[in-house]
Amino acid sequence: MAASRCETERTADNSMPSIKGQTITVGVTGASGAIFAQKTLAMLEDDPRVGRVHLVVTETGQRLFAEELRITSGDLKKLPGRVLGRTPKKIEVISNKDVGASIASGSYSVDAMIVIPCTVGALASIACGTCDDLMARSADVMLKEGRKLILCVRDTPLNRIHLENMLRAQAAGAVIMPVMPSFYHMPKTIDDLVTQYVCRVLAQAGLPQEKMFRWTGSAAAKKAES
Repeated sequence: MAASRCETERTADNSMPSIKGQTITVGVTGASGAIFAQKTLAMLEDDPRVGRVHLVVTETGQRLFAEELRITSGDLKKLPGRVLGRTPKKIEVISNKDVGASIASGSYSVDAMIVIPCTVGALASIACGTCDDLMARSADVMLKEGRKLILCVRDTPLNRIHLENMLRAQAAGAVIMPVMPSFYHMPKTIDDLVTQYVCRVLAQAGLPQEKMFRWTGSAAAKKAES
């Protein structure tokens, strides 16, 4: 029987270096919103609860960084440093073509995966289980292993195909978290908007942030109760 395209090759080396803290995979696709990916990587890099970050960037994701943040990939291994503006200690970039990478196997432990921003094309690949690149395969692994997968879909308006793919992915276990900034925390800057949204995403990944604004009720409601 021919091997499934979703299968990965078995390696002889079963050793894996001990990493303290959570392991997170971050996928970046070509939907507008590179600043959200940048903020996510920066907050994960600074979070002491995180030990390792695997970064997978599609070809359109690399183009996104270039067009929206003026960050060219060049040597892909140097991309995390260019995105952060400093040398990363936790982030390892993996080629989207490397379908035999560690994160392509369910035997490798990953605590959560965040695709930010997530194109409707990537959503479709994940919802249909195509496993045709590392992004789709690693997301498929998260679903089949019952691990947290967060899809930050960034597109509008949405047609029926998009909506049905969201339902399909959600039914399989994914969290569908469209990039919808909030305003109840009275943001003053774009960074305020981006930070609050990314804080919400990281909370879904099991990494709640102290800087996240938490609604405790309106002043009018509190006054009425007193």
